[in-house]
Amino acid sequence: MTIPRAIRPLKHSGALRSARSAFSTTSTARTTSVTLKALGLDSYNLGVYNGEWSGNGDVVETVNPATGEVLGAVQQASGKDLDHTLQCATKAAKMWREVPAPKRGEIVRQMRNALSDKIEPLGRLVALEMGKILPEGIGEVQEYVDIADYAVGLSRMLNGKVIPSERPGHMMMEMWNPLGVVGVISAFNFPVAVYGWNSALSLVCGNAVVWKGASTTGLTSVAVTKILAEVLEKNGLPGALCSLASGGADIGNMMAKDKRVNLVSFTGSTNVGRKVALTVQERFGKSLLELGGNNAIIVHNDADIDLAVRSILFAAVGTAGQRCTTTRRLFLHEDIHDTFIERLIKAYGQIRVGNPLEAGILCGPLHTKAAVAAFQEGIADVKAQGGTIVHGGNVLSHMAGNFVEPTITSISHDAPVVHREIFAPILHTIKFSNIDEAIEWNNEVGQGLSSSLFTTSPERIFNWIGPSGSDCGIVNVNIPTNGAEIGGAFGGEKETGGGRESGSTAWQQYMRRQTCTVNYSGMLPLAQGIKFE
Repeated sequence: MTIPRAIRPLKHSGALRSARSAFSTTSTARTTSVTLKALGLDSYNLGVYNGEWSGNGDVVETVNPATGEVLGAVQQASGKDLDHTLQCATKAAKMWREVPAPKRGEIVRQMRNALSDKIEPLGRLVALEMGKILPEGIGEVQEYVDIADYAVGLSRMLNGKVIPSERPGHMMMEMWNPLGVVGVISAFNFPVAVYGWNSALSLVCGNAVVWKGASTTGLTSVAVTKILAEVLEKNGLPGALCSLASGGADIGNMMAKDKRVNLVSFTGSTNVGRKVALTVQERFGKSLLELGGNNAIIVHNDADIDLAVRSILFAAVGTAGQRCTTTRRLFLHEDIHDTFIERLIKAYGQIRVGNPLEAGILCGPLHTKAAVAAFQEGIADVKAQGGTIVHGGNVLSHMAGNFVEPTITSISHDAPVVHREIFAPILHTIKFSNIDEAIEWNNEVGQGLSSSLFTTSPERIFNWIGPSGSDCGIVNVNIPTNGAEIGGAFGGEKETGGGRESGSTAWQQYMRRQTCTVNYSGMLPLAQGIKFE
């Protein structure tokens, strides 16, 4: 693909010249070139797909957060592009809803295999563009493969209910039918998996999908769409079933406002999610919100300390603290507090920070310079609000990318900075004296996504998962707050948004429920014994 002469101004400085010069001089650039080629990408890519590739919006570069080098560019959607894409998706949805659900599942099975075939280069692209370490990048693609497996089985189990009728000669049942078009607005931190959760379930439920990924991970969005589009084309199906409309907040806002988008699934910050929800509600549309998390782990005095330390290390440092399920608060029982902190500091001291493609690296870069600034602001606020830095706390400015030290603080549970989600590897540690106090502190923040208790006491375990325990959507025992399996419903309460994705009954959000009563008696008895004669 060649770069067109008439190209709109780039949003990032340096243009593609810097990328090309870097490609020829660095090993990372060689890796980038090989990765892009394996996925059918180039240094310039069209970012709109609805059966055909196009793009008339701004051209946006994506940058490797570990090096600052430009990886490539994506031409995004204009408003007219989105309008046309929604027209195509609406038309495709009308055809797709008539295809039997198990047949729809067969297409998702083929998508699963196509994704699996590209798992290594796609996982590498996630590491390059988002910044998570390579095992996590590959693991994210595996998560899409797993949810596709789940969706294939689900396609034969989209069951309703038969409900006893009080009227003789009547049958009452529950039917589930497709919504139409599902709009997916996903975030940078999981540029493959979150779309996969939504897309796989939406497709087997009979919907077309229009996706707007994060602008900073635009190459990944294009790569995934190319894989899915090839499957659709081989089966003679409209590509608009898996449409892509790359863009920024303007495209997301248009999707939220458009009545043709029957469900808007939004993953991102609480502040933006609130605006999306209000916009969709104004037109009485449906929204599925996966927003912020301020997750806590409680370690009681009877806990397996080795297990807890290893779990917290992954929960707090994995993905450089940029998961919505990252552990940000750690409540330690006063009996074990000092010993545990010593163990944790020792474990943190063994973490290697660096190039996410390098073996043995456990913590890659933050995604953007803005995230580094938020990290610095958080550290300053900890100090200003009476806390101390127990470990880390520095920006690794000698490194080319957006690297910071995984950080441990000691601070009061009610400090304002503790109640603010900072998308960085900052872990606030707090001492508690009894379990009721710890649960109260776990629940006092605005978000309610994930939580975990480390204990060996059955009494504490069942109190923790009961009505007086954690108020989060994910309530764990003796495992980290992150790393959820696809079989359970994923999501949280309060400012986390209340949406549920992935397993359990999450599929029901992508369908409309209908209560149907069939009278086969030839008579007309009315409910509640009403006589109308």
